Amino acid sequence: MFSLPSLPSWLPGLSSLEWGSGLLLDSILKGLTGACGVFVLNSLLKVYFFVGCANNPERRLEKERLRARWASLETVHLAGLALILAVVGTRVASLVVLEFSLRAISTLLSLGKGSRSTERLQLYLLSQYSLGCGLSCGLSFLQEGAPHRTLNLLLGLGLAALLSRAAQRLRRHVCRLYELHSSQRCCGVCLGLLTGAQGLPSLLGRALVAAFAVGDLAAVALINRDFLSTSEAVGFWTPLTICYTLLVIYMQEEQRQHTGLQSQVQTVLVRMGGLFVLLLTVGRWLDLLGVFISLLGELWCLVGVRTLLDLCQIQDFSSQRPSVSAPSQPWPSAPAQTQETAPS
Repeated sequence: MFSLPSLPSWLPGLSSLEWGSGLLLDSILKGLTGACGVFVLNSLLKVYFFVGCANNPERRLEKERLRARWASLETVHLAGLALILAVVGTRVASLVVLEFSLRAISTLLSLGKGSRSTERLQLYLLSQYSLGCGLSCGLSFLQEGAPHRTLNLLLGLGLAALLSRAAQRLRRHVCRLYELHSSQRCCGVCLGLLTGAQGLPSLLGRALVAAFAVGDLAAVALINRDFLSTSEAVGFWTPLTICYTLLVIYMQEEQRQHTGLQSQVQTVLVRMGGLFVLLLTVGRWLDLLGVFISLLGELWCLVGVRTLLDLCQIQDFSSQRPSVSAPSQPWPSAPAQTQETAPS
């Protein structure tokens, strides 16, 4: 007769989840921590884009669109991403981190001077799911074998929750009061953003480099622990390297020819399709399920940033400069500057 205690024996032995043990709780904690990290990145990017729109009178409609979207479904988005990161599996998450790192390095090396800032911002927006996987992999590697692993993960989640709460409060403050405070010079935070918002992408870039460096090292270590011999490792890494190289070349050409959300969705489908075909030959059947979960995670993150992706296509925010002497005036555009300086 089927009984509840025998249920774990009927369920698959997931690589990241072990039913009926404490590792299920650990996976949930790692997923929540990764989702909080993504939430911090997303909130700071929204602050940067909102400041750019608020200081440009031509972007008033985009500003209102951003303000309306921020107030809805934040908790649902965070919880959904945490669930996806908790069940995706360490092996597939490691492959996602390595693929994005290779693609990011290739993109940064091939950037031109004219489109450098726009493509960097777009890269930050597209890194959200991979960042969550990287944070989860890093925690899995650093806490592997730790005597108080669950307690350590709880402390890490507490710190991540505090950072995400601070980023959320900053974003809400900027959304509601930035225009008023920057014009009246009555808030240090808003004045700091008025004069130093252009340095925010550089700060985020350095933080992402550090996070992905740890995530890549952890991903390689977590994948190699499943191999019993060098020949098995070579049989896995050789086709993986070839597949990823071809994918990066294809992605570079596609992004040069097409832009927008539809192109990004197509890119995600191609990447996950290539990874699926690769794991059919050198992976496990459970990895294939992880690929479908990763596809859902990528699309889930794209839905949350589609407005910001549109802004990346219509305007290069790094070309804007605030007017410190007259903060009540919007940032001037290039044609307006030309008209003012022409009589002199």
